[in-house]
Amino acid sequence: MVAGEGVETVLSVQRVLPAVPHVAALSGAHLAALVLPRGLRHFYIARDDDPAGRQAAATLRQRAKAAGILVSDLDPREDNFNTDLCHLGPHDLALHLAPQLDPNDAVAYLQFEEAMAA
Repeated sequence: MVAGEGVETVLSVQRVLPAVPHVAALSGAHLAALVLPRGLRHFYIARDDDPAGRQAAATLRQRAKAAGILVSDLDPREDNFNTDLCHLGPHDLALHLAPQLDPNDAVAYLQFEEAMAA
């Protein structure tokens, strides 16, 4: 599962990871308070690169780890993933995300072909 602070951030990541469930929290405070579903084993936080995004991700990361969930951060190249998608395009956004994903998830879910065709 991928969670992000805003709709634009989440939709931008979903563009290259369409088969992974995504949730937009709509604010940093809501991201930090996100209720995690039962049975979740690996969780990605697509944070914005600002103080509120970093703090919200840190709070959520602590809560997820305390629940025994493996947590990975997805860091944008610029201020957020929507800016990255606009400046890099979907193919290069996929290339930026690839090393941040678990290798098995990258192979199974990251979409380069669809990102290039759309």
